[in-house]
Amino acid sequence: MEIEWRKSSYSGTVSDDICVELARFPQGVGVQDSKNPDLGHLVLTRQQFVRLTSGLKRRD
Repeated sequence: MEIEWRKSSYSGTVSDDICVELARFPQGVGVQDSKNPDLGHLVLTRQQFVRLTSGLKRRD
């Protein structure tokens, strides 16, 4: 299975240190640091991803 990563529209610009990429997995959503993908990635269930993003939105 080839993983197709895409940069989050909420990530910073090229010069920023905050860059997140997302990918679809059968188990849910993959999340990785686009500046350092060799560190690996997390795979969250869709429910976990919704809770994560909802929690981040409440912090803004």
